[in-house]
Amino acid sequence: MNYLVRSPLSSHEFELYYDLRYRVLRAPWNQARGSEQDASESTSIHAMIIDGDVCLACGRLQRTETEGVGQIRFMAVDPNHQGKGLGKLIVQYLEARAKEEALVEIILQARENAVEFYKSLGYEVVEPTFKLFGEIQHYLMRKQLH
Repeated sequence: MNYLVRSPLSSHEFELYYDLRYRVLRAPWNQARGSEQDASESTSIHAMIIDGDVCLACGRLQRTETEGVGQIRFMAVDPNHQGKGLGKLIVQYLEARAKEEALVEIILQARENAVEFYKSLGYEVVEPTFKLFGEIQHYLMRKQLH
């Protein structure tokens, strides 16, 4: 199948997008609905792969306070569609958009189980950072854009 990565185009697509973020990144740890969003939603670049009425994968790029640096956040792939390269497509899309925005570096906070995925895309581990919900170790990672 040929997957198209793009930004959500309607309020319904944003609902599907946020629902995937909630189901993958928050619900398994009994977090409240709404915790999958933050104050930077309106100023971020959103990416999704949608098939009919199902969001298969998503991610977000936001500017940081450091000039020229963006951050990828809220990466999620539907559990039924993992291992098909969808996460890679989302990251590549966000990196391309970062270059369009004249960003020269991307940082992210990778969950421990995603570190190897990001390494395969050229990201390097900077340091371990925090444990989300007291149990999910995160690592600061970065990549220079050329």
